[in-house]
Amino acid sequence: LALALAALLPAAGARRSQDLHCGACRALVDELEWEIAQVDPRKTIQMGSFRINPDGSQSVVEVPYARSEAHLTELLERVCEKMKEYGEKVDPSTHRKNYVRVISHDGTKMDLSGVKIDGDVASSLKFACESIAEEYEDELIEFLSHEADNVKDRLCSKRTDLCDHALHIPHDEL
Repeated sequence: LALALAALLPAAGARRSQDLHCGACRALVDELEWEIAQVDPRKTIQMGSFRINPDGSQSVVEVPYARSEAHLTELLERVCEKMKEYGEKVDPSTHRKNYVRVISHDGTKMDLSGVKIDGDVASSLKFACESIAEEYEDELIEFLSHEADNVKDRLCSKRTDLCDHALHIPHDEL
């Protein structure tokens, strides 16, 4: 019996880690997309070279600020702080852990039945978020700099394999 348990523990630990990293990736993308949506679409930032061309002009273009590399980089610096607003919910049929917002962005009451809210969950999720944001910063900026569909699946499942078990997870809205 002890041998059987010892064989199962690494698999359970690996699944727990995979659930955590997948959940952190999905929450990270949700938070970044929400933050992008909060920026005034008319706000722009100047991009390009600030050198003077031979004809005396400059090659400067204005691009929307919300999806600019500067804004996305700034968001990546602080977005993982939002993980303290998440809790852990175990799917009763698969026993896999999902991470859900426990504080809504707009203040509406949320159904928190079955959601575990504690500091260990939040700090684990924040740490996983920070490691994903650091390791996949270029990919996050690449995906989010253009409006794209299914960024969560494309980044968390296909590009990074963080959620390779979770292609069937339903898309949730913030």
